[in-house]
Parts: sequence; structure tokens; C-alpha cells
Amino acid sequence: MKFGVLVFPGSNCDHDTFHVVDAIAQQPVTFLWHASEDLQGCDAILVPGGFAYGAYLRTGAIAKFAPVMQSVAKFAKGGGLVLGICNGFQILCEAGLLPGALMRNAGQNYICKQTFLRTETVDSPFTHGLSRGQVLQMPIGHMEGNYFCDAETLAALKREDRIAFRYATPSGEITAEANPNGSLENIAGVLSEGRNVLGMMPHPDRSSEGLLGSSDGLLLFQAMAQSLAGARQVKL
Repeated sequence: MKFGVLVFPGSNCDHDTFHVVDAIAQQPVTFLWHASEDLQGCDAILVPGGFAYGAYLRTGAIAKFAPVMQSVAKFAKGGGLVLGICNGFQILCEAGLLPGALMRNAGQNYICKQTFLRTETVDSPFTHGLSRGQVLQMPIGHMEGNYFCDAETLAALKREDRIAFRYATPSGEITAEANPNGSLENIAGVLSEGRNVLGMMPHPDRSSEGLLGSSDGLLLFQAMAQSLAGARQVKL
């Protein structure tokens, strides 16, 4: 069982993500270079935060053409686990692996702050260790985190229980005040149709150790490891 962390020119959370998987979750992990199509036999792919290719044109718009993303797309379509964090979420949307788009924050400002997320579904390899309604604390740091999709897509996300997290108050209330960036219906993370791809703007990689103010993010990485271990046992 091995995790792979993508590295693009401009990535700045790749080492944070690697550290969490390696030192905190204690799982095998390797870096995957953007110019290579080789996923090195990884069982889960992590698309980290940062500013891939300088976030020029539109966040994620260039990264989606990277050779490694062609392999990630095939991997995801085959049921492989993929987690996109912040810029990684933007890249997955641009690549068509997740629905919707991330627009500029409603206030037109870069936002870096702690947020609270309400768990909306536990039916996924990323959230099965949580409880529906459980509130997690994770930081955000982005300029384009305002999630949007059309009415038909939103209806499908709701109907299929594919909204993973919503911005909330510390007590779990969904309010306008708890929404930091104007995201549609406070959406902070969504799942793919196959439920094996998750994109989210908040950073579990920056909230996996108590010294950072919260270790809630570690729960997602642990859930992924448990899902992979379970799948491996089934194959055996």
C-alpha cells in the first residue's frame, strides 16, 4: 500500500502532505513528478495545495494538461482513490474528475484562516471514520475557493449524497457568516460519482498535528489508509 503526492512547478504543500502521510499517518509515500506518467504503483494519489504552474490563466487550467494528470485520470476512472486539497481541488475540477468550478472568493481577497466543517456524508473512503454532522477544524488559504456548479449538478450532488463537507459554525450550524468565500450552499468539498475522488478547499494536511491547532485532518488520511487496507484484504 503506497500513497503518491503529485509535484507541479509551484506546488507549496507537497512536502506538508508527504510529512503527514509519512511521519504522522505512518504510511508508505512517494513524490510523483508532473512530467512523468508513471504513478509508481501507488494505491492512492494526493493532489496537494499550492500554485501549480503559478496558477496562471486560471487555477488548475495548465496543470490538467500535465502528463501525470493523464495517468491520474485513468487511475481515478478505474476506481483509484484521489484526494485533491485546495489547488488540488481546483485541478481535479479543471480535469473533469470532479463537477463544478472554483471561482474567485466573494470578497475578492485572499483568505487565510481557520474554518469549521460539518461532515455531510460518511459514505466514502475518506469519511467513513467520521460521524454525519461531526464538526472538524481545518484552515483555508486561497484566493479562488468559491465553489460553484449549475442547478442540475447541485441537485445531483444532493440526491447522490456527494457533498462531503460544508462550512459551518463550531456547533455545526450552516450559516452565511460561517461561509468564508461565498461557496454555493457553503460547500467545502465534493465527491465524484464513483465516490473515490474527493476535492476540498480546507487543508487536512495543515491540521493533522495538535501543535498546529487541530489534528482533525489526520482522520481523513487514516480513513484512506483503512479503506486501502480493507480493499487489499478483500483481494487476498
